[in-house]
Amino acid sequence: MAFPGAHSEPIAAFVPDLDALIAEAMDEWKIPGLAIAVVQNGEVALLKAYGLRDVEAGLTVTTDTHFMICSITKSFTSSGLALLVDERRLDWEKPVRDYIPEFRLYDAVATDRITVRDLLCHHSGLPRHDWIHMPCDLSPQQMLAAMRYLEPSKDIRSTFQYQNLGYLVAGMVAERISGQHWTEFTRARLTDKLRMTVTFTAAELAAADDAAVPYAMDGDTRLRAKLWPISTAPSGGINTSIAGFANWLRLHLDKGEFEGQRLLSPGLIRELQTPRVHVMASEFAEIGDVHYGLGFGLHSYRGERVVTHGGGWIGWSTLMTMLPERGVGVAVFTNRDSSPVPEILVHFVFDRVCGKELVPWLDRYRERRRKGVAQLDVDRQARKALRRPNTRPSHDLADYAGDYAHPGYGRMAITHAGDELRWEYRGMSEPLAHRHYDTFELPEASGRLLPDRLAISFSTDREGNIAILSAPLEPLVKDIVFTRVPAGDSVDPAFRKDCIGTFSHGLTSIVVGQDKDGQLTLTVGSQPASKLLPYQARTFALAELEGYRVEFRRGPDGAMDELIFYQPNGTFVARRA
Repeated sequence: MAFPGAHSEPIAAFVPDLDALIAEAMDEWKIPGLAIAVVQNGEVALLKAYGLRDVEAGLTVTTDTHFMICSITKSFTSSGLALLVDERRLDWEKPVRDYIPEFRLYDAVATDRITVRDLLCHHSGLPRHDWIHMPCDLSPQQMLAAMRYLEPSKDIRSTFQYQNLGYLVAGMVAERISGQHWTEFTRARLTDKLRMTVTFTAAELAAADDAAVPYAMDGDTRLRAKLWPISTAPSGGINTSIAGFANWLRLHLDKGEFEGQRLLSPGLIRELQTPRVHVMASEFAEIGDVHYGLGFGLHSYRGERVVTHGGGWIGWSTLMTMLPERGVGVAVFTNRDSSPVPEILVHFVFDRVCGKELVPWLDRYRERRRKGVAQLDVDRQARKALRRPNTRPSHDLADYAGDYAHPGYGRMAITHAGDELRWEYRGMSEPLAHRHYDTFELPEASGRLLPDRLAISFSTDREGNIAILSAPLEPLVKDIVFTRVPAGDSVDPAFRKDCIGTFSHGLTSIVVGQDKDGQLTLTVGSQPASKLLPYQARTFALAELEGYRVEFRRGPDGAMDELIFYQPNGTFVARRA
């Protein structure tokens, strides 16, 4: 395809300079392997690979080496939905519940109003809540069910908030309409037609003959990382090679056409790439305000319109960027997490093809990197200084042990052995260090899937029992509160049977019975019966009355002869009649 009015310098003219820049950048940021594709005027103008896909095995990157492309996957999810819009099977201005009736959010108004388009441009009001999906142990249906318990931080459509769970739901919309699993739909409707070899799981990537392995940084030290899966496939699950991905650039630069075959209408391509939500103002003068469209980021670079999306995960950093008016697209894949190298290379290519004086991006970011590494120890010392010295937990360590549950985030377990507490959560397990008072913390964990340095605080009920665990798993909302799961005698059927009988408080008769399910009931005088729900130890909560609890105690002869009421207005004792 010709791109009139946009004279660009040929890529071949500056490949030696690009090679030198890549070598310097990879050395500075300790990047093991890198692959780059440049598309120009409808053709793949450059396809090259550098470094090692597996350092320990000495295996080199090729242009067919598969990488996790991470969140660049979002552009495939939105483009797949655009196919359904083209076919009039989807209206992305309609509510999500028109396609997924069981979809629920924390806020009832947002539940009814949020549209497919809102999901695609991160306009739901939900912050990331990434620890719903990051342990990689929940099915899509389980994550969908958990979303109704996730607190929003903003009103719907009030601001941009990046959201992987929203793209999970968007992929489920495609499944409901097409009748295919999202991976099958994406293969059949997009990647197969583009001759892209793709996989969608970490296990498939690990089994590939030519696949990169991930590396992460601990300070200034590079470490081989575990290949962690991404459980929200429509938000970040595609694995592919730079050679295959070049065809994705060609499709979008050619306005939905690939080698004479039209996959998407030019109008839908424009709709995907139209700025919809303001993301932020750039700190660099060369880059205009950043917006988000539908699966694509948008900004200007030195006066040129840019369409882009990046991807990042433990051990991976990728970037796709296009200058649509010039017919130029660049993709960079690396097997090291969180580095600006893809951005440095993209800007170099753009400066050269546009015939502009080079901006010293490598020098700018190199200075930042070195200052950032030096700052790490300063930050560690600052965190230590914030601890309150000479404090101790309010209870014996054994009192903190138990299971704690949240309806969306699941269950945390605290175990006790010797003089240590241990945290266990959805397949992760670490020792807890005492920070101060009743707050403990997880260790640092570079390159591991762990909410490292997470502060975990415990709270008591009015009677002094450890009842709640709270943790800032989503920093943009209040701490996530996990309630202690009932345990002890209260969940023992034999103990409950011993509690049945009549007690008296003054002239008031109190009858403890048992329903057909084996749960205790409590009747005070002529009042209606209340259900007693297991709480902790020998204590039960009154189902209908928040903050009301009763405890059963045995006498010297072992008989259950005392019933203690813990109420907001005091503590009262009833004895067996």
